[in-house]
Amino acid sequence: METTKMSSRGQVVIPQDVREEVCVGEGTVFAVMAGKDMIMLKKMETPSKESLIKDLKRLAREGRNRIEEKGLKERDLHEFARRVRHR
Repeated sequence: METTKMSSRGQVVIPQDVREEVCVGEGTVFAVMAGKDMIMLKKMETPSKESLIKDLKRLAREGRNRIEEKGLKERDLHEFARRVRHR
């Protein structure tokens, strides 16, 4: 366990050993949670460009599969979008 002290500006230094243990560096984004006498930082993972592209391709594939299962055509989707916009 390490200790640290808050500055007059509310800043806290995370000790180097702890930063290395959880692989965080400058620019790391954290979610901050509090409860009674505890403050917890949770490292927020930023997905890579490759991961985002992979996920978008998977979602597009799933969408196409659902459309095919329902027997819909692309023109049906355009008509549906037009009707929804004009409500």
